[in-house]
Amino acid sequence: MTDKDAYTKKLEAQMKEWQANIDKMRAQAEKAQADAQVQYEEHLKELRARRDEMQVKLDELQRNQSAAWNDVKAGADKAWDDMSKAMQDAWKRFS
Repeated sequence: MTDKDAYTKKLEAQMKEWQANIDKMRAQAEKAQADAQVQYEEHLKELRARRDEMQVKLDELQRNQSAAWNDVKAGADKAWDDMSKAMQDAWKRFS
């Protein structure tokens, strides 16, 4: 398995975990009072947008040849960091 393959598998696993967390937060939002529900929805919207950005980077990684892989990986790393921070911030707000 190449570094690219290993990295891609790692991203795919993380994407699944993030999606599961978003689903849990969505369930909490549905139980919340109306005013809190608006805040939950705003946070979920941001998380979905970051998740979508991460999916774009993952798709780029899977399509690109090795010459461009390092450039794409750098973008994916940034998107990963942004998504991780957004997820941590959201869990703090949802807890």
